[in-house]
Amino acid sequence: MSDNASAASSPPAKSAALLTFERMLACGKDSALLRYSIGNEYAKVEEWTAAIDALAQAVALDPRYTAAWKLYAKALDRAGRRAEALAAYRRGIAVARDKGDRQAEKEMAVFARRIERALAGG
Repeated sequence: MSDNASAASSPPAKSAALLTFERMLACGKDSALLRYSIGNEYAKVEEWTAAIDALAQAVALDPRYTAAWKLYAKALDRAGRRAEALAAYRRGIAVARDKGDRQAEKEMAVFARRIERALAGG
């Protein structure tokens, strides 16, 4: 196997930010923001399973974290877990509505409708 083929099959190197965030987590500095930041770094490199794990923790730690719901739903959708993504978008929409975050509510509603159409076969 050539070096290029080997590199193509290996996971991308972790960013400096991700390494820093993981060190913070290892030191016991857990928070919804930290988990969101970790999930966001994994999403940037399309490591959807790792992003989902981190973002699930973010919304568990702070169920009112609108941005975390939005990225969590996106990660679920990109991982092919559409029904779960739709449920996460719906939860995020409700949170955004309760917080008065109209922009996030509208954005998530657009993505939720796309998934609903896809699940309905349209």
